[in-house]
Amino acid sequence: MTAGLRIGVITFPGTLDDVDAARAVRRAGGEPVALWHDDADLHGVDAVVVPGGFSYGDYLRAGAIAARSPVMGPVVEAGRAGMPVLGICNGFQILCEAGLLPGALVRNQGLRFVCREVGLRVEADTAWTSSFTVGQELRVPLKSGEGRYVADAATLDELEGEGRVVFRYSEPAPNGALRDIAGVSSADGRVVGLMPHPEHAIDDLTGPSTDGLGLFTSVLAQLATA
Repeated sequence: MTAGLRIGVITFPGTLDDVDAARAVRRAGGEPVALWHDDADLHGVDAVVVPGGFSYGDYLRAGAIAARSPVMGPVVEAGRAGMPVLGICNGFQILCEAGLLPGALVRNQGLRFVCREVGLRVEADTAWTSSFTVGQELRVPLKSGEGRYVADAATLDELEGEGRVVFRYSEPAPNGALRDIAGVSSADGRVVGLMPHPEHAIDDLTGPSTDGLGLFTSVLAQLATA
């Protein structure tokens, strides 16, 4: 275990993948810390994972209510101050709704829920991808109904120009995401959101690969040398 490094994993009503995210943190060598949607502070954690699921039943819009829950106030503040934050699937939706990441996630092309393994290409070096090489291909699961990443052309051009497209589907995006974008980052590369599920690809017995573990080892290595 990476001594002293504590990664908060948030649970909202309707969260499904918090246990898996905590397991990934533990497998990578960190100490997972349970955070509840009603928490007023982050209890001294070094980084935060906002996991997947259907927070608050996806009422209004996916992630819209969770983005306004008490715990997200300190998450937004910490993320803007440089704390590493990872949003996975519903967590990506929440980070966009909270304004930590640009763009939005909308209903999949064809209005169908997509549940399949996908290829991802690492496009940028960030706090959560430093153990990969740019251009490396990963294999992880995707499971979402509102996973189509969209933004206006100017925002997309800005993300591309600043190297903030972190992951791209290595095949045409199965959800119709613009420019095949699967994940993006904040300007400083500390806040990252992606639709596929790296926490479900940490063990050959249960996932299509162990590729997803690299996101969690990356952030722990970054924190250990900070």
